[in-house]
Amino acid sequence: MPNKTVAAYGDKTNNITQAVGLFATHMQRNSTLNLLSGKMPKDEAGAEATLRKQTTQHMPIVRVQDLEKKKGDEVTFHLLNPVKALPIMGSAYAEGRGVGLSLNEDRLRVNQARFPVDLGDAMTEIRSPADFRRLGRPVAQSLMDRYCDQSMLVHMCGARGYQDNIEWVVPVAEHAKFKEIMVNPVKAPTKNRHFFADGSGVTGVTDNAGEAGFDTSDMFSMDVVDSMGSVLDEMALPPPIVKFEGDEAAEDSPLRVWLVSPSQYNFFKSQPGFRQFQGAAMVRAGQAKQHPIFRGDVGIWGNFIIRKMPRPIRFYAGDNINYCAAYDSEAESQVKVPASFGEKFAVDRSIILGGQALAEAFAKSKNSGMPFFWSEKEMDHGDKAELLIGAVRGVSKIRFAVDTDLGTEFTDYGITTVDTVVPCRGRGL
Repeated sequence: MPNKTVAAYGDKTNNITQAVGLFATHMQRNSTLNLLSGKMPKDEAGAEATLRKQTTQHMPIVRVQDLEKKKGDEVTFHLLNPVKALPIMGSAYAEGRGVGLSLNEDRLRVNQARFPVDLGDAMTEIRSPADFRRLGRPVAQSLMDRYCDQSMLVHMCGARGYQDNIEWVVPVAEHAKFKEIMVNPVKAPTKNRHFFADGSGVTGVTDNAGEAGFDTSDMFSMDVVDSMGSVLDEMALPPPIVKFEGDEAAEDSPLRVWLVSPSQYNFFKSQPGFRQFQGAAMVRAGQAKQHPIFRGDVGIWGNFIIRKMPRPIRFYAGDNINYCAAYDSEAESQVKVPASFGEKFAVDRSIILGGQALAEAFAKSKNSGMPFFWSEKEMDHGDKAELLIGAVRGVSKIRFAVDTDLGTEFTDYGITTVDTVVPCRGRGL
């Protein structure tokens, strides 16, 4: 009986078959960031029959899959600006006094990203006990998955940070190819969505003669979480709540997702009440059909589900933190991490995510008709081989210029940023 899972090299259907498989594998990963997006709608027979699909707006990451062949490399999103009005009472004349409606828009670009993997030559195959062709595909898939996750994390955080090791495929912001790799501009948090830990609470960004107003004790604590909860409760137009599929308590006990660095999480779990924090997540998982977002290194405190982010966004002593100094401007200023932190302390970024925090758009590759594509090629008369994985996608934080009673405020719609101090073991760690 033939093995149906094997595709012979050179088969004309390989590119489409494997591209569909790659896209499905990527979308079904059980990674933290992948859990923050809803499922693509299934009302169509298949992906190729769907001209445009969009995941639910109740999740932090909104994915748009646009497979229609058309000109342009941009996807546009619209926001209906909030409306304030007073009722017309009694017999007062109402005609012609209707409140005006206005739309604001944000947009993102898509671009092609590719990872080629060298599979060696005939002598490599003879000398090595490993089958490099078999090993090549998971290596390429891992590189693409890391690129997708890291680019989303950097856009959500509004910064790349300066931790840099072999696990990063997105370089630091000073790298010559950083902007090209990120496709869309990485935007520092808006003024109304950016906070610093300050003792047992939070404050806006503070600049002390060019240095960020941090003390070494300003770490991620339960008091900081409680303080931030109060800020959001009193905030006009806070980030939308998150609704996970199957969560029966989503309306009665609304949640937002707070992604923290491993160091922030480790300090948090050393505090009294941590078992209660974990137990609350286990109870909520039982009310949400055991959704994986509630399992693992995770817990609930107040109305936040707190979970580790895959990589820290970290700033070391002397590094710049970009911020917006005005509500009505996207112009970015800089403040430095205190030089006194040396190699013992750093600043890590955490992010509170509500609905519609980030947009990820997929477009149609000409190679496969799918967002992901795959290629394997022999060279030098069959002596050498190389495989390649590619994707056509783009990511951007969703931001609008919101009209308020006090004027226009640039607003990161579904993201609030909280920076805290963490202990560290030296630069790069």
